[in-house]
Amino acid sequence: MALGFIMLGAKACIAAALVISLIGILLVTQEAHELDPELAGSLLIGMATLPLVTVYLAGGGLVRAFEALISALLPERIVRDGLVLTLLCGAAYLTSWRLDAVAVMWMLFIASAVAACITAFASWRHWPVELNFGKPAYAFREWWPSLLPIVIMVFIDTLMNRTAVMLLGWDGYVKDAGIFSAAANMAMLIALPRVAVSSAFAPTIARLSAHNDVARLQTVFAKATILSCAGGLALAMPLLMFTETIFHLLGNGFSSGVELTRILVVGQLIGVAAGPQQQLLTMAGHERAAATLMAVSAVINILGCIAGIALDGVVGAAISTSAMLIFWSISQAVYIHVRLGILPGVGWTVKARVRSEQSDKVL
Repeated sequence: MALGFIMLGAKACIAAALVISLIGILLVTQEAHELDPELAGSLLIGMATLPLVTVYLAGGGLVRAFEALISALLPERIVRDGLVLTLLCGAAYLTSWRLDAVAVMWMLFIASAVAACITAFASWRHWPVELNFGKPAYAFREWWPSLLPIVIMVFIDTLMNRTAVMLLGWDGYVKDAGIFSAAANMAMLIALPRVAVSSAFAPTIARLSAHNDVARLQTVFAKATILSCAGGLALAMPLLMFTETIFHLLGNGFSSGVELTRILVVGQLIGVAAGPQQQLLTMAGHERAAATLMAVSAVINILGCIAGIALDGVVGAAISTSAMLIFWSISQAVYIHVRLGILPGVGWTVKARVRSEQSDKVL
């Protein structure tokens, strides 16, 4: 059945990406005479990049399921953005090319192709031998109730990560949108430990949830939260220290990114400190609730960014984005406590330590 699920998911993802890409290319081609040539070229390259993005995102999830966390995170988080930055710096300092949106999109296309190839190789390398001797089996009735909320969550996650950038560009803050995107990508590095921890603990959480072992589930979730929080803090400290230096290297025009990064880091730290709550809800069979909370947070983020941009421009967008992350974390924590009887990891650890100290005093 695992082989059937993998084959179905791969075919569906690639087919959907190709269809959307072709439709987008046709629409841009038909309306090209009404668009700026640079915008039309950028959109066409972006549509061509979409299938490659699908390959490394879906493939990364597959590799993560094979318990190869570093290989799963490397293509998207490190290779793609790192290669784009390398190509951009190389073109700026070593050539006389005019760096416009089309040139940057070509760099993104190349980096996405490399990331997709690395993901495909990682999938082949970590592919379990047992799957080579099995026949694909399909159970749509069992898969569908969980698939739809997860698909919705993936879509909303992408939307939430790009809401501020899209709204800034829509309102004419084109330069600020680029700076915000750079700051957001830097701040998202803090979430990497949570992603790694949630992937590592997911099988254990699913098993304990299936046996309704709340006590052990609480302990495991607390450990996952502490690891996630510790990793986030370990990345946040040097990031905050060297943020100004990093943006200074990018040029004087990026100086406002320092404040944006610090604001966004606050929201990411709160999310990391709450632990892998979304993974807990999904593995515990509450994926619909997870999707609902995520959708509500996305709507709040859109409204907040609109208001924030109107009041304080790009800084308002950053404050709104961080506030949304904090609201999302708190709402998930409340739901988990009410429905699953599980306290947030850090809170449970503090409570357990206080009880232990009180017991020692009594003894």
